[in-house]
Amino acid sequence: MHKDELLELHGYMVEIMNTFRGMEDVDGSVFDPYDELEVTPDDVHMSKSEHKHAVFVLGNALAEVMSDDEFSDAGRIGKRMQELAEDAENKL
Repeated sequence: MHKDELLELHGYMVEIMNTFRGMEDVDGSVFDPYDELEVTPDDVHMSKSEHKHAVFVLGNALAEVMSDDEFSDAGRIGKRMQELAEDAENKL
């Protein structure tokens, strides 16, 4: 995936996150690990690896919000996103 495509994906995921944040029954603190990265889709000067890591961290948080438990489809996706985020962080 090219960096511009990754930035576009990152942007779409942030829009989804903001939708979930607007819901009363969603605990917004689930997105704290993503917020702590301080990498947004607008930060085009940051490396592709940093955006990739942010996408995986955000993907994990989104999957957590959507999952019923760790064995649901979203729960399994969240687990995989967490593994990919850790791998991407090790490559930074």
